[in-house]
Amino acid sequence: MNYRYRIYPDATQQTVLFEWMEISRNAYNYALREIKDWCNSRKCMIDRCSLEQEYILPADLKFPSEVQQLNALPRAKKEFPRLGEVPSQVLQQAIKQLHRAWECFTERGFGFPRFKKYGQLKSLLFPQFKENPVTGKHLKLPKIGLIFINLHRPIPDGFDVKQVRIFKKADRWYASVCIQCNVSVPDSKPHGHPVGVDVGLEKFLATSDGDLVKPPRFFQTMQSKLKLLQRRLSRKQKRSKNYEKQRLKVARMHHTIDNTRKDFHFKQAHALCDTGDMIFMEDLDYSKMAKGMLGKHMLDAGFGQFRTITKYICWKRGKFFAQVDSRGTSQECPECGAVTKKDLKTRVHHCLVCGYTTDRDVASGQVIRNRGIASISTPGLGGTKTACAVDLPGTKISSSRQVTKSRKRKTRNAKL
Repeated sequence: MNYRYRIYPDATQQTVLFEWMEISRNAYNYALREIKDWCNSRKCMIDRCSLEQEYILPADLKFPSEVQQLNALPRAKKEFPRLGEVPSQVLQQAIKQLHRAWECFTERGFGFPRFKKYGQLKSLLFPQFKENPVTGKHLKLPKIGLIFINLHRPIPDGFDVKQVRIFKKADRWYASVCIQCNVSVPDSKPHGHPVGVDVGLEKFLATSDGDLVKPPRFFQTMQSKLKLLQRRLSRKQKRSKNYEKQRLKVARMHHTIDNTRKDFHFKQAHALCDTGDMIFMEDLDYSKMAKGMLGKHMLDAGFGQFRTITKYICWKRGKFFAQVDSRGTSQECPECGAVTKKDLKTRVHHCLVCGYTTDRDVASGQVIRNRGIASISTPGLGGTKTACAVDLPGTKISSSRQVTKSRKRKTRNAKL
């Protein structure tokens, strides 16, 4: 698990951390330059070359792999003594970060790693410690010494500190401490009360139990103040002292919005775990939805972050979490399973087949709950059976044949 703490380095320590980040950024860009040169030298065909320019490298030159570039660091330190100022393992993590990005590019086929500009590398990873670096009110780092840390929650007994990442947001410094305990945590199995969660813009979330939460809209409430700060920033001369002061004010405002949103997500995730033992949510791709007409409102709500936090809280508290198919959850009746067409203006669900009436978002949450229960199978005699029919009474999931029969029965009664 990762615990994040606020740290308070003095002016000298901040200067050293900034210098280390720039050295690591230069090493990252140099290693990326080697990879790009090797790729560009393999672009031309075997029987011809470009008329303008061409990368000419030996044909037997191997790809600059991670191991090769890591082994080249000791020789580079002799040629560039500045590299020796950074702890060796911290410098190695910059090369490893590049090759993780390269592996993701080769797997997906897009997202080629880019050069990092000045100030874009904002974190340093210390991957190993001989002893516990958190001592009382201080954090001990190699070549820096003791840094005051606000240990607002102590590290639990039995956990060891594996690595520490130092990063900066706005003008505040943080330490993300990764702790580990040598125990095996089993996966949570389906049990207890199920809760389906439907998220949206009009209501942040609606549960199958009828709980409704209004969207807080953190960005919209602070947008006017942020607009004022950004207007003042645009009038400053770039790279001046006043420009830097105003830029920090804008960064602090964005940081405040991010913190309040994340705090709200954690509280709502804990509230969901308090009300139920099985949490079901939709498997929507929120990154694509954020590119539409309501993209600003989608990003302000942060549904993707909320789903990730809910999954983490469920794992931490021993609750079961699962994602279900999101297609047609608002066009289906949770009681009989009949298709009930509704446009976005219709905010009340009323089934013409069984007469069930409730809030539209609550009905969607109930459909999500039903689909989540149906996706859970328990071993039975001669096959599998759904848990809702035996273990969870009161939840109705009708098959398409039952829906068709009910429709025919209603049509026949209408004719009579």
